[in-house]
Amino acid sequence: MPKDAARAEGTTPAEEPNADVATLGYEQARDELVDLVARLESGQVGIEESMVLWERGEALAAHCRQWLDEAEERITADGE
Repeated sequence: MPKDAARAEGTTPAEEPNADVATLGYEQARDELVDLVARLESGQVGIEESMVLWERGEALAAHCRQWLDEAEERITADGE
């Protein structure tokens, strides 16, 4: 369920299936994403599981992007 839809339905982020991604460190999220991609590429999972894995992968990738963006901002700010 998209985040906006969950909010519209009155669910909390803790009820979202990938809410735990926000608690992961960069390396944890990256490693899980690598494993998840390998599972998807293996072709050994069904369509329903693939969709769940894809959504988790999207959440993990966004989390990693956020970590990297924040690190870049700190480095840039320190260099000024």
